[in-house]
Amino acid sequence: MSFPKYSSFADSGFEWLGAVPSHWEVQPIKWQTGKNDGGVWGFDPDGTNDTIVLRSTDQTVDGHWRMDDPALRALSPADRDAALLAEGDLVVTKSSGSSLHIGKTTIVTPEVAALGCCYSNFMQRIRMKASFQPKLAWYVMNNAVARLQFDLASNSTTGLANLNGTMIGRVLIPIPPVDEQVAIVTFLDHETAKIDALIEEQKRLIELLKEKRQAVISQAVTKGLDPTVPMKDSGVEWLGQVPAHWSVRPFKHCVSYQEGPGIMASDFRDEGVPLLRIACVQGPIVTLDGCNYLDPAKVARQWGHFCVAAGDLLISGSASMGVVSEVLEDAAGAIPYTGLIRLQGKANVVDRSFLRQLVVSDCFMRQVEQLKTGSTIQHFGPTHLDQMVITCPPVQEQVLIGESIVARCADIDALSEQARMGMELLQERRSALISAAVTGKIDVRGLAPQPDATPA
Repeated sequence: MSFPKYSSFADSGFEWLGAVPSHWEVQPIKWQTGKNDGGVWGFDPDGTNDTIVLRSTDQTVDGHWRMDDPALRALSPADRDAALLAEGDLVVTKSSGSSLHIGKTTIVTPEVAALGCCYSNFMQRIRMKASFQPKLAWYVMNNAVARLQFDLASNSTTGLANLNGTMIGRVLIPIPPVDEQVAIVTFLDHETAKIDALIEEQKRLIELLKEKRQAVISQAVTKGLDPTVPMKDSGVEWLGQVPAHWSVRPFKHCVSYQEGPGIMASDFRDEGVPLLRIACVQGPIVTLDGCNYLDPAKVARQWGHFCVAAGDLLISGSASMGVVSEVLEDAAGAIPYTGLIRLQGKANVVDRSFLRQLVVSDCFMRQVEQLKTGSTIQHFGPTHLDQMVITCPPVQEQVLIGESIVARCADIDALSEQARMGMELLQERRSALISAAVTGKIDVRGLAPQPDATPA
């Protein structure tokens, strides 16, 4: 979609900004602010007149509020009065462990203002003068126009990812006349709402495809591929009926498994036998990314029986639970660290392709969750696997089931990838549209939607 342009431009004096409409100005944001001050933290809540103190964790990276667990603090009357937020205030994260979050900015809505919130000492409040629309400042601050300046200032000035009020005040922003500011905000509110709705549709589609993928796997490994086959009671309440010619057997009778050893950091070397970590099993194939190394002689003496072979499957008992990775030749001979469990289907009992799908199915993960109930450490290992049961079709049927799942999931994954790419393009369009509007690259004065006429 093409947009009209302004009739005349002038050089902004800044290469990164380029030309702006000739009747606009470019100024440090401090010239347009009435307040630019840090927050408070106070003391632990005492249950009397506690105040919500907003933190960086209450902001999303794209500048929205997400107050799932707001902090209550005890503030002195002076601190509360000084840091009380008003509608239209901008709250900027100036200190965070992640550079992605430095400079993210939220605007105080009427709903947030009604809560009587203050803000923490890791944040900065910006209150705009009447000469600059707060919502326009919010669009600018969450766009590359300001975020790139924040990134440069926070890293080159302090050597750490931190901002302060002075750095924020130096950020340069284009200044349109107030009536144009209103038109830009109205236009962007309307257009970004449409884009955001499309993005939400893509997110919902991805979630539905994820659910469908899981349903395909679970249906195939518990009911098979032929819906007309005779069924029987499995004898397991949560599993229900299974094909009559299948068996339901203890996991340990069908699969060999072993958790990797606990190895001290003092045994790590710069080269040698790879020691596989959780980061190595984040996808369908085991990688050597992020692995440590061990002395080959010590591996031969102490840990040789833990070495993985090509074709083995690895599953994490903690962080990446639900992801199964296959060992290929480049990782053969490596040692899995504690928390990683090697799975090998027993010969003529369980095929690897079937096992791979089985251990990510709902019937498997349901047992994991049941066995973990009441545990303070969210981890499962061989002692849990000893208590599990699985469906066990004839081996040749297992091969067919594994092949069918792979083919059907490939189609679902392709649709998911299309939706993900579509979502990325929409996000890029949103960012580009905001940037073009707030820097005057497009003239939106005649494009802002008009309110519906009210009958006399």
